[in-house]
Amino acid sequence: MFYVICGLVSGLLIPYMARRFAKFMPATPAYALYRLIKPNKTARKAKDSVRYRQLMQKYLLCALGYGVATAVAAALVLCRLGEEHAGWYLAFVFVLLLLAEIDRRMLLLPDILTVPLLIAGFVFAACVGAPVSAAESAAAAAIGYLLPVVATLLMLWRSTEAFGGGDIKLLAAIGAWLGAENVIYVILLACLIFGLYAACRRQRAGAFGPALSLAAVIILLWLYQ
Repeated sequence: MFYVICGLVSGLLIPYMARRFAKFMPATPAYALYRLIKPNKTARKAKDSVRYRQLMQKYLLCALGYGVATAVAAALVLCRLGEEHAGWYLAFVFVLLLLAEIDRRMLLLPDILTVPLLIAGFVFAACVGAPVSAAESAAAAAIGYLLPVVATLLMLWRSTEAFGGGDIKLLAAIGAWLGAENVIYVILLACLIFGLYAACRRQRAGAFGPALSLAAVIILLWLYQ
């Protein structure tokens, strides 16, 4: 129950944190950390306006949705992966969902989140050693980085931005956490998710980070053993 409550509270904060990132990114890691601790002061909004109430309602619904999603993810982590390392996995899920919301808002995956996520994957693998060893974590991170780079090079004749730099770093971080085999599943599932989303929205381009994050969470909860 403790982890479920932590997941709920963390999820409720995701839209707020994504909104804070949207106000100062791109930025250096030091400045980003400073602005997270000490946000910019903004002009006071007219709280009696219809537009403000609509935005607040949308914001609260988004926060509630993320809260429920992280709470459910916490429950599934406990059921599927056990309580021993649940804190690590919940932190992984939280950062993935935060990155998904930031990318949805800004079409940007900030290094201040993707790089620490990559390092944390190495540290977790080195400290725990199972189910992903430190050597496999490093190899999977390299695969997660190189595969989209190669794919982008092969697709230059159609698009110069098949994968963005942030997507590639996020895939490397996911590989460090989930291992070599699972990172390939993540790529395939993310392409399927993004393809379905693009078909429903009738668009050919958009943020790929949410699809990667959602695919990584699904693989973590259903295939990662």
